[in-house]
Amino acid sequence: MNTSDVVKTNWNQLRLQAKQRWPELTDDDLDTVAGSRDELAVLLQKHYGLSHDEAQREIGAWLQEQ
Repeated sequence: MNTSDVVKTNWNQLRLQAKQRWPELTDDDLDTVAGSRDELAVLLQKHYGLSHDEAQREIGAWLQEQ
């Protein structure tokens, strides 16, 4: 299973950890993500000024910690 599938499959459990890791994400943002790694990356770019690659690395590091 790839990491995108892991995020979608476990989103309900990961949602709280995502909110703690990236507190600028709102509940509406997290509803929009709905487990999509690409959507999460877009929101990290928007809220934190990250490049696409930086956002993907952040998500990868976060998933490794889970």
